[in-house]
Amino acid sequence: MTPRTFEARCLRLPAATKVVQWEGTSVFKVGGKMFALSGGFTSSYMFKTSNMAYAMLIEHGIARPAPYLARAKWVQLVSNNALPDAELTAYLTQAHALIVAKLTRKARKELGLASPEAAPR
Repeated sequence: MTPRTFEARCLRLPAATKVVQWEGTSVFKVGGKMFALSGGFTSSYMFKTSNMAYAMLIEHGIARPAPYLARAKWVQLVSNNALPDAELTAYLTQAHALIVAKLTRKARKELGLASPEAAPR
């Protein structure tokens, strides 16, 4: 996935924003909380994962623990092309959802995001 496509996929997610921080790194956020990084100090894409995805991506050699963020279950891909575009898009969607789930009900409402409690059962 190209950096331009990565950015477009991140910004396509609901209420996602981009800021440039830390030596020109593109930081993708929702509700002020990071869910993905690219460029700048990162040599390849980084994003938040579930515990299971974290273990699987590292075990299969697709990613490594992200510098400074590994304890929060972030990974850094071994290369920007380590995953097919569709799979990386799915991981970015999951990263976004993991962060949204941690936002307060008030913050989700202000951002126009459905709260987990409102999901149909």
